[in-house]
Amino acid sequence: MSSSTMNNPKSGGLTGKLGTWLMILATVALAFVMFVEIVNILFYDPFSDEKFLFKLAGSLAGVEIGPLTYLMFGSLLVALMMGLPLAFVTGGLGVAFIYLVGDSLMLNIIPSRIFPMMTNSDLAAIPLFIFMASMLERAGLIEEMFNVVYKWMGGVGGGLAIATILASTILAAMVGVIGAAVVTMGIIALPAMLKRGYDHKIALGSIMAGGTLGILIPPSILAILYAVVAQQSVGELYLGSVIPGILLSSLYVFYVWIRAKLNPKLGPPIPEEERIGFVDKLLLLKDLIAPLILVFLVLGLLFGGIATPVEAAGIGSFGAILVAMKHKVFSIATLRDASVTTAKASAMVLWIMFGASVFVGFYILQGGQDFITESILGTGLSAYGILFLLMVLLVLLGMFLDWVGILLLAVPIFIPIVQALEFPGLFGLPGVQGDDVVLWFGVLYLVNMQMSFLSPPFGYALFYIRGVCPPEITMGTIFKSSLVFLAVQAFGLFLCVLFPAITTWLPSLVYS
Repeated sequence: MSSSTMNNPKSGGLTGKLGTWLMILATVALAFVMFVEIVNILFYDPFSDEKFLFKLAGSLAGVEIGPLTYLMFGSLLVALMMGLPLAFVTGGLGVAFIYLVGDSLMLNIIPSRIFPMMTNSDLAAIPLFIFMASMLERAGLIEEMFNVVYKWMGGVGGGLAIATILASTILAAMVGVIGAAVVTMGIIALPAMLKRGYDHKIALGSIMAGGTLGILIPPSILAILYAVVAQQSVGELYLGSVIPGILLSSLYVFYVWIRAKLNPKLGPPIPEEERIGFVDKLLLLKDLIAPLILVFLVLGLLFGGIATPVEAAGIGSFGAILVAMKHKVFSIATLRDASVTTAKASAMVLWIMFGASVFVGFYILQGGQDFITESILGTGLSAYGILFLLMVLLVLLGMFLDWVGILLLAVPIFIPIVQALEFPGLFGLPGVQGDDVVLWFGVLYLVNMQMSFLSPPFGYALFYIRGVCPPEITMGTIFKSSLVFLAVQAFGLFLCVLFPAITTWLPSLVYS
């Protein structure tokens, strides 16, 4: 408490009362406006100029798309800075602007935007994959996986950090949700690395970078949402993200290994007495047989076209229950906890989808897509210059919005821009075929979203890891630890742009 507040205790109470009265006045004003509008809708002809007191419907009808863009997205930014939930902000503002630009009849746009999403079968895979992740997490697989990889890699310089990255990569192929991976690996791996004198930046960076791979490597939930919004095949997008995911993981491992090789003090190997023989290492792998079979089964069925994403997710959910039974952790309480977690996460994702769909759908219907496309194409930049601009915008948005919000607000607007461009290749290298552009951009978008999780000052992974760090590690250290791995990610993104085959080769090989 500040000294001024202590000297004048009435000031704090006065400020609180003022805020309360302002909230009451704002609520009363909003209720009065809603009452007047309800009277207008019920008792006055919407096509005449007659009204009760005043009429807000259609009051912004004459506003051009340029000023309307600033009004809509400016209001969105202000509401988000006030700390209001994204799902209700986008939906609420969408409904408000539909009414202000049109009239009460124009509100019929809302069900026409939401209903197609409600009937999209691919979205059913989201709660199933979330349930699979929740059940595998409760089965203790994260701890077992880190223990196995740690015993295999601990004798190498930087081995614990490398083990963290490899365990996170395998985990990403199981769950597709990043929050749990970062937090749990922080609880398990961070104390082990700090105990052995690892450099804080390498320890923290490896946990955050490895933990965020779940947003890219199948079965990524974000990839399902992108495929739905972009009307792409989920299987193709999953295949397209496999090699970039492995590439990024390899780059992280290579960076840590090089740093530990040049300066062993940054990541000392575990002592000789704690290492185990090759036979014991092989015996440890038995703990991973069941979950790895489950991963290969789910992804194999999906990639092979044998099962749809929903069917593969259903098989994965049932398999996760069997794995939990094998580990003797399955119970009614475990099933209830996993189901509640699934319901909460799925509701959050779907509400954001509904709200953002209304907001962006109305904006596009008003000509917003043409306005932004013409503005960006009118900059005179080359196709790759525009692509770079879009990538920068995505990273900037990632500093302030969550990944679902960015997907539903930006991707529907960005995809037509990318489709209007040709990418002949850089430095004489092969370019991107027209049919592959949306798939290629989708993987670039996923990599961008992974970067946004590490981007200071508001990257989600930074705050996930802060919650499990010891007090002596400051937020500044966490920010610094993310920057190097952010640069490694940017290099990986550049490779995907420079060599599009990294993304397109595997889908073209499987799906011809």
